[in-house]
Amino acid sequence: MRMIDTVIKPMHPEGYKFVAAFAAVTVLLFWIWEPLGWLGLGLTIWCYYFFRDPRRAVPENAGLLVSPADGVVSLIGRAVPPAELGLGPEALVRVSVFMSVFNCHVNRAPIAGRIAAVAYRPGKFFNASLDKASEENERNALAIEMADGRKIAVVQIAGLVARRIMCWKQAGEMVRTGERFGLIRFGSRLDVYLPQGVHPQVALGQTTVAGETVIALIGQDAPARVARVE
Repeated sequence: MRMIDTVIKPMHPEGYKFVAAFAAVTVLLFWIWEPLGWLGLGLTIWCYYFFRDPRRAVPENAGLLVSPADGVVSLIGRAVPPAELGLGPEALVRVSVFMSVFNCHVNRAPIAGRIAAVAYRPGKFFNASLDKASEENERNALAIEMADGRKIAVVQIAGLVARRIMCWKQAGEMVRTGERFGLIRFGSRLDVYLPQGVHPQVALGQTTVAGETVIALIGQDAPARVARVE
């Protein structure tokens, strides 16, 4: 690991056109007035940083369910998963990870399995940190069937400034734990609905790393995590 590798990260191809547009505008701004050009340069660097796609050390131990997103755990509680996934009306434990515009927005599969369903639903654009965003906002939901037949749901939710949810997987495909499956542009949230009897291993306010942070243990009788803030 070189020191520069901790700062310079690979960029996802989805970001190329945006960075190019920001750079073109920056050149124009420098021609109009130099201070505006420096502002444009800063925004171009931010745009690159937004679309960064760093490599992750994904744990391969059986039964580990990892965070699908970089961000902060904003909600933990029981809620009914999206009806369009057909997982039933029973409330499940939901863990929500809020992504600010400074987080990496590439989404990763929380666990390995077969994608049983993918369902997109248009909606509004409330602040993704609000509880009502799960019901009202634009979203794309996936149901992943694990090897033991149980299913978990992972839901991409558009945020206040997000206007584009991307999902690269289809129903019937297999996915590995930590595998990239989608991206949301410019501020959003990921919800994970855990199977019955599975308790979260993260706490409110905890920072998560997509593909690395373990948010639940499948097949292990582990109590919910309790944490303190210092």
